[in-house]
Amino acid sequence: MSVTIAASGDILPHVPVLNSANRNAGGGVGKFDFAPMFADVEPLLSRADLALCHLETPLSEDNTELSERRTFIFNSPHQLADGLRAAGYDGCDFGSNHTWDHGLAGLTSTHAVMDRAGLTLAGPAPTEESVEDVVLLAAGDATVAHLAYTYTIRNNSDPNTTVPTEAPWLRHALWAAVGADGIAADAERARKGGADFVVVSMHWGKEYVLEPTADQRAVAQDLLGSGAVDLILGTHVHLVQPCETINGRHVLYGLGNSLSNQGPAGTNLPAGTQDGVVVEAELTRDADGTISSTLTYQPTWIDLQDHRIRLATAQTHPESHARTVAAMESLGEGACDAQVRE
Repeated sequence: MSVTIAASGDILPHVPVLNSANRNAGGGVGKFDFAPMFADVEPLLSRADLALCHLETPLSEDNTELSERRTFIFNSPHQLADGLRAAGYDGCDFGSNHTWDHGLAGLTSTHAVMDRAGLTLAGPAPTEESVEDVVLLAAGDATVAHLAYTYTIRNNSDPNTTVPTEAPWLRHALWAAVGADGIAADAERARKGGADFVVVSMHWGKEYVLEPTADQRAVAQDLLGSGAVDLILGTHVHLVQPCETINGRHVLYGLGNSLSNQGPAGTNLPAGTQDGVVVEAELTRDADGTISSTLTYQPTWIDLQDHRIRLATAQTHPESHARTVAAMESLGEGACDAQVRE
Protein backbone atom coordinates (compact mmCIF):
# COMPACT_ATOMS: atom_id res chain seq x y z
CA MET A 1 0.00 0.00 0.00
CA SER A 2 1.34 3.43 -0.88
CA VAL A 3 0.14 7.03 -1.02
CA THR A 4 1.63 10.22 -2.47
CA ILE A 5 1.15 13.35 -0.38
CA ALA A 6 1.92 16.85 -1.62
CA ALA A 7 2.26 19.69 0.88
CA SER A 8 3.26 23.33 1.00
CA GLY A 9 3.88 26.09 3.52
CA ASP A 10 2.12 29.14 4.90
CA ILE A 11 -0.93 30.57 3.13
CA LEU A 12 -0.80 34.09 4.58
CA PRO A 13 -2.67 36.59 2.38
CA HIS A 14 -1.56 40.04 3.47
CA VAL A 15 -3.56 43.01 2.19
CA PRO A 16 -1.49 43.37 -1.02
CA VAL A 17 -2.31 39.71 -1.79
CA LEU A 18 -6.00 40.47 -1.32
CA ASN A 19 -5.61 43.45 -3.67
CA SER A 20 -4.12 41.20 -6.34
CA ALA A 21 -6.97 38.72 -5.90
CA ASN A 22 -9.45 41.56 -6.24
CA ARG A 23 -7.82 42.63 -9.52
CA ASN A 24 -7.93 39.02 -10.73
CA ALA A 25 -11.71 39.12 -10.19
CA GLY A 26 -12.09 42.34 -12.18
CA GLY A 27 -12.40 44.59 -9.14
CA GLY A 28 -15.50 45.41 -7.16
CA VAL A 29 -16.46 45.10 -3.51
CA GLY A 30 -16.19 41.60 -2.10
CA LYS A 31 -14.82 40.06 -5.31
CA PHE A 32 -11.66 37.96 -5.14
CA ASP A 33 -10.04 35.31 -7.33
CA PHE A 34 -7.00 33.52 -5.93
CA ALA A 35 -6.85 30.73 -8.51
CA PRO A 36 -4.33 32.45 -10.84
CA MET A 37 -1.84 32.64 -7.98
CA PHE A 38 -1.71 28.84 -7.77
CA ALA A 39 -1.72 28.09 -11.51
CA ASP A 40 1.95 27.11 -11.70
CA VAL A 41 1.81 24.69 -8.75
CA GLU A 42 -1.62 23.23 -9.53
CA PRO A 43 -0.19 20.38 -11.65
CA LEU A 44 2.08 19.31 -8.75
CA LEU A 45 -0.75 19.39 -6.24
CA SER A 46 -3.35 17.73 -8.45
CA ARG A 47 -1.25 14.74 -9.42
CA ALA A 48 -0.74 13.67 -5.80
CA ASP A 49 -3.18 11.33 -4.08
CA LEU A 50 -3.56 13.97 -1.38
CA ALA A 51 -2.53 17.63 -1.17
CA LEU A 52 -2.35 19.58 2.11
CA CYS A 53 -1.71 23.24 2.95
CA HIS A 54 -1.25 25.38 6.03
CA LEU A 55 -3.93 28.06 6.36
CA GLU A 56 -2.50 30.88 8.46
CA THR A 57 -5.52 33.17 8.65
CA PRO A 58 -9.20 32.91 9.57
CA LEU A 59 -11.75 33.01 6.75
CA SER A 60 -14.78 35.29 6.74
CA GLU A 61 -18.13 33.87 5.64
CA ASP A 62 -19.43 37.30 4.60
CA ASN A 63 -16.13 39.05 3.76
CA THR A 64 -16.44 41.53 6.61
CA GLU A 65 -13.63 42.63 8.91
CA LEU A 66 -11.00 41.58 6.39
CA SER A 67 -7.29 42.11 7.05
CA GLU A 68 -6.09 45.69 7.26
CA ARG A 69 -2.62 46.99 6.43
CA ARG A 70 0.04 47.27 9.13
CA THR A 71 -1.82 45.10 11.60
CA PHE A 72 -1.16 41.58 12.77
CA ILE A 73 -4.83 40.64 13.00
CA PHE A 74 -5.74 38.74 9.86
CA ASN A 75 -8.97 37.69 8.17
CA SER A 76 -9.28 36.49 4.59
CA PRO A 77 -12.22 36.39 2.17
CA HIS A 78 -14.13 33.15 1.76
CA GLN A 79 -13.03 32.94 -1.89
CA LEU A 80 -9.59 31.87 -0.67
CA ALA A 81 -11.03 28.44 0.12
CA ASP A 82 -12.35 28.17 -3.45
CA GLY A 83 -8.90 29.09 -4.75
CA LEU A 84 -7.26 26.42 -2.61
CA ARG A 85 -9.73 23.83 -3.84
CA ALA A 86 -9.17 24.83 -7.47
CA ALA A 87 -5.42 24.56 -6.92
CA GLY A 88 -5.79 20.88 -6.05
CA TYR A 89 -5.69 20.95 -2.27
CA ASP A 90 -7.81 18.41 -0.41
CA GLY A 91 -7.39 19.89 3.04
CA CYS A 92 -5.40 22.27 5.22
CA ASP A 93 -4.53 22.78 8.85
CA PHE A 94 -5.45 25.85 10.87
CA GLY A 95 -3.18 25.54 13.88
CA SER A 96 -1.26 28.82 14.11
CA ASN A 97 -0.59 31.97 16.09
CA HIS A 98 -3.45 33.58 14.15
CA THR A 99 -6.08 30.95 14.97
CA TRP A 100 -7.70 33.34 17.49
CA ASP A 101 -7.38 36.57 15.49
CA HIS A 102 -11.18 36.81 15.35
CA GLY A 103 -11.93 34.72 18.39
CA LEU A 104 -14.25 31.76 18.51
CA ALA A 105 -16.47 33.30 15.83
CA GLY A 106 -13.51 33.42 13.45
CA LEU A 107 -12.54 29.84 14.20
CA THR A 108 -16.12 28.69 13.63
CA SER A 109 -16.42 30.70 10.41
CA THR A 110 -13.18 29.26 9.05
CA HIS A 111 -14.39 25.70 9.57
CA ALA A 112 -17.70 26.52 7.90
CA VAL A 113 -16.09 28.15 4.85
CA MET A 114 -13.64 25.30 4.34
CA ASP A 115 -16.36 22.70 4.70
CA ARG A 116 -18.50 24.50 2.14
CA ALA A 117 -15.57 24.47 -0.30
CA GLY A 118 -15.12 20.72 0.15
CA LEU A 119 -11.88 21.02 2.11
CA THR A 120 -10.98 19.41 5.41
CA LEU A 121 -9.47 21.45 8.24
CA ALA A 122 -7.21 19.93 10.89
CA GLY A 123 -6.21 21.61 14.12
CA PRO A 124 -8.06 23.65 16.78
CA ALA A 125 -11.66 22.50 17.11
CA PRO A 126 -14.57 24.98 17.10
CA THR A 127 -16.48 23.12 19.83
CA GLU A 128 -15.61 20.95 22.80
CA GLU A 129 -17.65 18.11 21.28
CA SER A 130 -15.49 18.12 18.14
CA VAL A 131 -12.10 17.94 19.89
CA GLU A 132 -11.74 14.21 19.31
CA ASP A 133 -12.94 14.28 15.71
CA VAL A 134 -10.12 13.04 13.50
CA VAL A 135 -9.67 14.31 9.95
CA LEU A 136 -9.51 11.21 7.76
CA LEU A 137 -8.92 11.59 4.02
CA ALA A 138 -9.26 8.95 1.32
CA ALA A 139 -6.09 8.95 -0.79
CA GLY A 140 -5.79 6.31 -3.48
CA ASP A 141 -6.24 2.97 -1.77
CA ALA A 142 -5.23 4.37 1.61
CA THR A 143 -6.75 6.44 4.40
CA VAL A 144 -4.65 9.27 5.81
CA ALA A 145 -5.20 11.01 9.14
CA HIS A 146 -4.27 14.69 9.34
CA LEU A 147 -3.51 16.09 12.81
CA ALA A 148 -2.33 19.61 13.60
CA TYR A 149 -0.88 21.49 16.57
CA THR A 150 0.36 25.01 17.27
CA TYR A 151 2.74 26.56 19.76
CA THR A 152 0.19 29.22 20.78
CA ILE A 153 -3.46 30.18 20.47
CA ARG A 154 -3.27 33.84 21.50
CA ASN A 155 -0.31 34.84 19.30
CA ASN A 156 2.30 34.70 22.04
CA SER A 157 5.93 34.71 20.98
CA ASP A 158 6.97 31.44 22.64
CA PRO A 159 5.44 27.99 23.11
CA ASN A 160 2.86 28.10 25.90
CA THR A 161 -0.20 26.40 27.37
CA THR A 162 -2.48 29.46 27.60
CA VAL A 163 -5.98 29.15 26.15
CA PRO A 164 -8.99 31.51 26.01
CA THR A 165 -11.31 31.09 28.98
CA GLU A 166 -14.29 30.65 26.65
CA ALA A 167 -12.60 27.80 24.77
CA PRO A 168 -10.60 25.69 27.25
CA TRP A 169 -10.69 22.70 24.91
CA LEU A 170 -8.18 24.45 22.63
CA ARG A 171 -5.47 23.26 25.01
CA HIS A 172 -5.62 20.02 23.07
CA ALA A 173 -4.25 21.84 20.01
CA LEU A 174 -1.15 23.13 21.83
CA TRP A 175 1.85 20.88 21.38
CA ALA A 176 3.52 22.48 24.38
CA ALA A 177 0.54 21.35 26.47
CA VAL A 178 -0.01 17.82 25.16
CA GLY A 179 3.61 16.99 24.35
CA ALA A 180 4.86 14.29 22.05
CA ASP A 181 3.06 11.66 24.13
CA GLY A 182 -0.28 13.39 23.59
CA ILE A 183 0.29 13.66 19.86
CA ALA A 184 1.29 10.01 19.72
CA ALA A 185 -1.90 9.07 21.57
CA ASP A 186 -3.95 11.03 19.03
CA ALA A 187 -2.10 9.24 16.23
CA GLU A 188 -2.86 5.87 17.78
CA ARG A 189 -6.53 6.79 18.09
CA ALA A 190 -6.50 7.80 14.42
CA ARG A 191 -5.06 4.43 13.41
CA LYS A 192 -7.72 2.65 15.43
CA GLY A 193 -10.25 4.79 13.59
CA GLY A 194 -9.05 3.49 10.23
CA ALA A 195 -5.96 5.52 9.29
CA ASP A 196 -3.26 3.72 7.35
CA PHE A 197 -0.90 6.69 7.64
CA VAL A 198 -0.70 9.65 10.01
CA VAL A 199 0.48 13.11 8.96
CA VAL A 200 1.05 15.81 11.56
CA SER A 201 1.25 19.55 10.86
CA MET A 202 3.28 21.47 13.44
CA HIS A 203 3.32 25.26 13.87
CA TRP A 204 6.64 25.74 15.63
CA GLY A 205 10.15 27.22 15.56
CA LYS A 206 11.56 30.75 15.72
CA GLU A 207 10.35 33.19 13.08
CA TYR A 208 12.93 34.04 10.41
CA VAL A 209 15.48 31.58 11.83
CA LEU A 210 16.79 28.85 9.54
CA GLU A 211 17.85 26.39 12.23
CA PRO A 212 15.19 24.25 13.92
CA THR A 213 14.97 24.65 17.68
CA ALA A 214 15.79 21.96 20.20
CA ASP A 215 12.05 21.51 20.78
CA GLN A 216 11.42 20.94 17.07
CA ARG A 217 14.10 18.30 16.79
CA ALA A 218 13.15 16.55 20.03
CA VAL A 219 9.45 16.29 19.15
CA ALA A 220 10.30 15.07 15.64
CA GLN A 221 12.63 12.42 17.04
CA ASP A 222 10.00 11.22 19.51
CA LEU A 223 7.17 11.04 16.96
CA LEU A 224 9.02 9.63 13.96
CA GLY A 225 11.49 7.55 15.93
CA SER A 226 8.69 5.72 17.72
CA GLY A 227 6.73 5.16 14.52
CA ALA A 228 3.70 6.97 15.94
CA VAL A 229 3.68 9.45 13.05
CA ASP A 230 4.65 8.96 9.41
CA LEU A 231 5.24 12.53 8.16
CA ILE A 232 5.68 15.91 9.88
CA LEU A 233 4.94 19.17 8.06
CA GLY A 234 6.37 22.25 9.78
CA THR A 235 5.25 25.85 9.38
CA HIS A 236 5.47 29.28 11.05
CA VAL A 237 9.04 30.56 10.60
CA HIS A 238 8.39 32.01 7.09
CA LEU A 239 11.62 30.47 5.81
CA VAL A 240 12.41 27.09 4.34
CA GLN A 241 14.05 25.06 7.10
CA PRO A 242 15.90 21.75 6.68
CA CYS A 243 14.38 18.33 6.35
CA GLU A 244 15.50 15.27 8.26
CA THR A 245 15.02 11.53 7.80
CA ILE A 246 14.23 9.70 11.03
CA ASN A 247 13.32 6.03 11.17
CA GLY A 248 12.68 5.97 7.41
CA ARG A 249 10.24 8.89 7.69
CA HIS A 250 10.59 12.61 7.03
CA VAL A 251 10.16 15.82 8.95
CA LEU A 252 10.02 19.13 7.07
CA TYR A 253 10.92 21.55 9.83
CA GLY A 254 9.74 24.55 7.83
CA LEU A 255 8.03 24.66 4.43
CA GLY A 256 8.49 28.41 4.00
CA ASN A 257 5.90 30.79 2.62
CA SER A 258 3.60 29.43 -0.04
CA LEU A 259 1.56 32.62 -0.50
CA SER A 260 2.26 35.92 1.24
CA ASN A 261 3.52 39.45 0.65
CA GLN A 262 6.69 39.02 2.66
CA GLY A 263 10.01 39.93 1.07
CA PRO A 264 13.12 42.05 1.61
CA ALA A 265 12.07 45.12 -0.42
CA GLY A 266 11.55 48.04 1.96
CA THR A 267 11.72 45.78 5.01
CA ASN A 268 14.26 44.08 7.21
CA LEU A 269 12.95 40.65 6.27
CA PRO A 270 15.34 38.12 4.72
CA ALA A 271 15.11 37.31 1.01
CA GLY A 272 14.10 33.78 1.93
CA THR A 273 10.64 34.96 2.99
CA GLN A 274 9.70 34.83 -0.71
CA ASP A 275 10.71 31.15 -0.85
CA GLY A 276 8.71 27.99 -0.26
CA VAL A 277 8.53 24.37 -1.34
CA VAL A 278 5.99 21.91 -2.60
CA VAL A 279 7.06 18.57 -1.19
CA GLU A 280 5.92 15.21 -2.48
CA ALA A 281 6.21 12.34 -0.02
CA GLU A 282 5.47 8.79 -1.06
CA LEU A 283 4.58 6.71 1.99
CA THR A 284 4.63 2.93 1.62
CA ARG A 285 3.41 0.23 3.97
CA ASP A 286 4.91 -3.21 3.34
CA ALA A 287 3.09 -6.49 3.89
CA ASP A 288 4.65 -6.78 7.36
CA GLY A 289 3.46 -3.27 8.28
CA THR A 290 6.81 -1.53 7.90
CA ILE A 291 6.42 2.07 6.70
CA SER A 292 9.00 3.82 4.56
CA SER A 293 9.08 7.15 2.75
CA THR A 294 10.70 8.84 -0.23
CA LEU A 295 10.66 12.62 -0.62
CA THR A 296 11.10 15.03 -3.50
CA TYR A 297 10.60 18.77 -3.42
CA GLN A 298 10.01 21.66 -5.80
CA PRO A 299 11.30 25.08 -4.70
CA THR A 300 8.84 27.93 -5.21
CA TRP A 301 9.11 31.73 -5.20
CA ILE A 302 6.38 34.34 -4.74
CA ASP A 303 6.26 37.06 -7.37
CA LEU A 304 5.21 40.10 -5.34
CA GLN A 305 3.96 41.95 -8.41
CA ASP A 306 0.92 39.70 -8.84
CA HIS A 307 1.48 37.22 -5.99
CA ARG A 308 1.71 34.28 -8.34
CA ILE A 309 3.57 31.29 -6.89
CA ARG A 310 6.34 30.53 -9.37
CA LEU A 311 8.31 27.33 -9.76
CA ALA A 312 11.87 28.25 -8.76
CA THR A 313 14.47 26.38 -10.81
CA ALA A 314 18.19 26.91 -11.26
CA GLN A 315 17.34 28.57 -14.57
CA THR A 316 14.24 30.66 -13.77
CA HIS A 317 14.96 31.87 -10.23
CA PRO A 318 18.51 30.74 -9.42
CA GLU A 319 18.97 32.68 -6.17
CA SER A 320 15.72 31.41 -4.67
CA HIS A 321 16.43 27.87 -5.85
CA ALA A 322 19.92 27.92 -4.34
CA ARG A 323 18.62 29.28 -1.00
CA THR A 324 16.00 26.56 -0.75
CA VAL A 325 18.32 23.69 -1.64
CA ALA A 326 20.91 24.96 0.85
CA ALA A 327 18.25 25.29 3.54
CA MET A 328 16.86 21.81 2.97
CA GLU A 329 20.35 20.32 3.24
CA SER A 330 21.58 22.52 6.10
CA LEU A 331 21.63 19.76 8.74
CA GLY A 332 24.51 18.21 6.86
CA GLU A 333 25.26 15.34 4.56
CA GLY A 334 23.09 12.30 5.16
CA ALA A 335 20.60 14.07 7.43
CA CYS A 336 17.85 14.02 4.81
CA ASP A 337 17.56 11.87 1.69
CA ALA A 338 15.12 14.21 -0.13
CA GLN A 339 15.74 14.96 -3.79
CA VAL A 340 15.13 18.32 -5.44
CA ARG A 341 13.05 18.37 -8.64
CA GLU A 342 15.02 19.83 -11.53
